[in-house]
Amino acid sequence: MKKQFVFACLLITGMASAQSSSDEWKKNYRSVPEKVNDLVHTKLNAAFDYPKSQLNGNVWITLKPHFYATDSLRLDAKGMDIKKVCIVKGTITSPLKYQYDGAFLNIQLDKLYTRNDAYTIYIDYTAKPNEFEVKGSAAITDAKGLYFINPKGEDKDKPIQIWTQGETEATSVWIPTIDKTNQKTTQEFNLTVPAKYVSLSNGKLVKQTKNSNGTRTDNWVMNQPHAPYLFFIGVGDYAVVKDSYKGKEVNYYVEKAYEKVARKIFGYTPEMMQFFSEKLGVEYPWVKYSQIVGRDYVSGAMENTTATLHQESAQQDARELTDRNSWESTIAHELFHQWFGDYVTAESWSNLTVNESFADYSQLLWFEYKYGKDEAAFENWSSMQSYLGSRNDASKDLVRFFYNSQEDMFDLVSYQKGGRILHMLRSFVGDDAFFKSLHKYLTDNKFGTGSGHKLRLAFESVTGKDLNWFFNQWYFGNGHPKLDISYGYDEATKQAAVFLKQTQADKLFKLPVTIDVYEGAAKKRYMVWASNKADTFYFPANTKPSLVNVDALKLLLAEKKDAKSLLEFAHQFKYGGAYLDRREAVDFASKNSSDPIAYKIIADALSDPFYRIRMKALGSFGSAKVDDITLAKIESIANNDPSKFARADALQFLGKLKNSAYETMFTKAVYDSSYTVAGAALEALNLLDGKKAFSVANELLKTVNKGRLNAAITTVIIANGDESSYDFIMGSFNKMPLSQVKFTALGSLSEFLAKVTDAAKFKAGIDAMASFRDEIPQQARAQTDAYINNVVLKGLAAKKEAAGAQELADYVKSKLPK
Repeated sequence: MKKQFVFACLLITGMASAQSSSDEWKKNYRSVPEKVNDLVHTKLNAAFDYPKSQLNGNVWITLKPHFYATDSLRLDAKGMDIKKVCIVKGTITSPLKYQYDGAFLNIQLDKLYTRNDAYTIYIDYTAKPNEFEVKGSAAITDAKGLYFINPKGEDKDKPIQIWTQGETEATSVWIPTIDKTNQKTTQEFNLTVPAKYVSLSNGKLVKQTKNSNGTRTDNWVMNQPHAPYLFFIGVGDYAVVKDSYKGKEVNYYVEKAYEKVARKIFGYTPEMMQFFSEKLGVEYPWVKYSQIVGRDYVSGAMENTTATLHQESAQQDARELTDRNSWESTIAHELFHQWFGDYVTAESWSNLTVNESFADYSQLLWFEYKYGKDEAAFENWSSMQSYLGSRNDASKDLVRFFYNSQEDMFDLVSYQKGGRILHMLRSFVGDDAFFKSLHKYLTDNKFGTGSGHKLRLAFESVTGKDLNWFFNQWYFGNGHPKLDISYGYDEATKQAAVFLKQTQADKLFKLPVTIDVYEGAAKKRYMVWASNKADTFYFPANTKPSLVNVDALKLLLAEKKDAKSLLEFAHQFKYGGAYLDRREAVDFASKNSSDPIAYKIIADALSDPFYRIRMKALGSFGSAKVDDITLAKIESIANNDPSKFARADALQFLGKLKNSAYETMFTKAVYDSSYTVAGAALEALNLLDGKKAFSVANELLKTVNKGRLNAAITTVIIANGDESSYDFIMGSFNKMPLSQVKFTALGSLSEFLAKVTDAAKFKAGIDAMASFRDEIPQQARAQTDAYINNVVLKGLAAKKEAAGAQELADYVKSKLPK
């Protein structure tokens, strides 16, 4: 699953505070689920009651006792109406005694079955997902399993759809099963759907039968076993764009408005399948691969076996795609899960790392292959910063046998930290050994389960190394090192010294550290081991080195305080080569940008081949006066840079100069094919001439606007408009999905509502804010409520009181918690 962390840092903080309210979970060891019975095959006949948002199902479940003989069966079945439970023997169906408490279906079998006996249970039931309430997680905002989207067609701007979300244990809201990760079953789903719609499920579509009542029954067969949480059903009015990989179906299910751009969004999928297959030495293991987009999806995306579900953000129009495909990393992430998660599945949620850390790391692998080392290094750095920026996560083990809820496992540790750990492991053992170890892990455990221990054993078998130290430290331990790095040179002994201190309080880490020692452009690389509170390393050097670059590969998962001088960073920028070598130098230079050496680093970075370094430079000049040569570079970036994001940042830089000579440039760029460039240009024009920007913004309202351009239009209209702009501003806010963007928009919206005097309009705006607040997942509410209630709403109430509009102020107060 590619998580969609809403208000990322706030959410993680909220999760931590929610967990800390009770320590009982710390005493509850989360063992691998006991297997009394094993799923073998699941056959479902399903029909959908759209008006009631219910599934009417008949399911035949074939099982075998795992080892010990048993005369009972316990199934997960949440919030259902159970009508009949029978044992099936040939053509004879006999009722069985059972007890049902709304969560578990306990069945008394007709006899004692041994591990050599297979038996089939038949259940007639109705699933009522809207009547079943369960909390979600950081990655999943809801967990009712089966979702009817706009089932009665009341919202004319939203399609009618059905989709399912099984992870973690929500499949059992719509089909009785043993809803555990260590169960595997083949399946056959017969889905009766309106004939005007298409369906999607796991495996292959084998047969379609038209019925006399305007429906059609689609027969989907999955002959390879997989876990129940990966079951999937999707139904809707989709365009199906067909592709292929080595003769296997590769299909993209999109809303018909996006049919023409579906290949631009998903078209790299066959190339990804080939790349991952070759890297892993394991061919894509399933019979087909489809991807479908669902409205109002409760997460980012989900790796249902052969049938990945994406949220609607995946659907980008042609103009959005001129910037880049923002969903490309998610496409790679979910595809990699078809190996890590589906083919080999975490044996328990405690071992979620063997699903999600690998999927997270696949993003780096794809970027490295497709776009080069700099893009991969940026992916590694940005993911590392996400984890390091969350102080609460430092206390969590990667493999966790104690947690409050399995939903709590979907965090920055299982994803970003785990991905960085894999990157360190790859560097330590080498590429060849790394991918051969992954091949062994997948091959040894195919169609089965995996764990941190099984992963270690695969690596030890391939490399011949004892890796307990690495896995104990990074997989079964928590935290990360904090490194204080300083340098020295002894003229008498001709030795350069590196002083490395670990300053974290709780424990010491064993770290293989690469160190490059430079004499001019020439460098010599050393590998040393740091394992003490303070380590000193000496290197021969005839003269004081131009640069000593610690962690030269830039991959240690650590917080680093580095005592390099500005001159040394300048040398690092010129000769280091790696993305972080240059980024670190620009970042250091930005702290004193007026210094000639610092200024040169930043100015030179404007010509860097990697657009993210050019962008970093554009934001690093600070108060330094930019000379004509540098300004010409920035103007060239604004007009001609191949990266739309670099162009936008250059326009933003020039806008802050408030130079009327740029008015023509800004006005032209407002109509650029890129929403990002156009939005930056409108923001720049607004700084120069607010009235003209307001006029242009109103003109742009007649066209489709998304992303930064839509945000810029809203900002300009709020800044320069009046109450007559209400419909546009509130319409834009209400259309935004639950996201960080919408959360950020609250500040501007509150400024606008302070101008609104029409009571009905004002109250509707307050209602929209309160509704958004209440839709935020509970895990984040402690933090988001503090901002929305105490800053936004109370601030707005105070402004209305100051304006003498007491009725409106009181209405705002009525939305605050009592």
